[in-house]
Amino acid sequence: MIGGILKYGKVVFGVRAEASPSLRKKVGRVTCQVGGEVLERLMHRRLFLMVVAGFTMISSCHSQNSEEGNAGGVQGKRVKLKTNQGEIVIELNSRKAPLSVANFLKYVEAGHYDGTVFHRVIADFMIQGGGFALEEGALVEKKTEDPIKNESMNGLRNERGTIAMARTSDLHSATSQFFINVKDNPNLDYPSNGGYAVFGKVVEGMDIVDKIRAVQTGEKVLKSRNPATGGLMASPSSDVPDEHVIIESAKVVE
Repeated sequence: MIGGILKYGKVVFGVRAEASPSLRKKVGRVTCQVGGEVLERLMHRRLFLMVVAGFTMISSCHSQNSEEGNAGGVQGKRVKLKTNQGEIVIELNSRKAPLSVANFLKYVEAGHYDGTVFHRVIADFMIQGGGFALEEGALVEKKTEDPIKNESMNGLRNERGTIAMARTSDLHSATSQFFINVKDNPNLDYPSNGGYAVFGKVVEGMDIVDKIRAVQTGEKVLKSRNPATGGLMASPSSDVPDEHVIIESAKVVE
């Protein structure tokens, strides 16, 4: 009695026969041939499944990256800016810019932005606001909390529709002011001049942003605060809208 056994995983193949030595030799060859073919098929199948699994993983990663996009990611909190020109909804990216988002939300929840204006508008660049409010007909810079660390190295780019923190030449001087890019501005990305930290993007109301970018501007006197003393200093500033573009309210929305 002879037996030929081939094991592959949990699959067992066998040949059982009673024969002469010459027949046993032939049967052995048949067993090896059959077993080899089955083994080859199983190996091909396993290789195929591994390839499929690999492509599935790559596809999944690509899909995830595509969904996250530049300033998006897993859907974050949204803030609605109600302006006298219309509403703008911004989705915040706390995963990439946790400090900037927390800072922005702090000002939103405190009502800081209510009644402020877009005081700097450049049609082929950006619209900037969040710092000045109307007081007896004059644009006066509001008091702010301490500045935050610049998160410009977070990988988010200053592309059209993104919102970023405004600052002075000091890299870590951003407080309440922000700007919305009306076109791609790669010159604002890190490492150029230290970069400007993007922390979200406009998801509704980009037509309102474009409406604001088109307003007439000129030179006006703004009352800015001295960073060292907090005192007000009157100085002329260009690119100020002729008619005030007011943020009537800023609120977190679901």
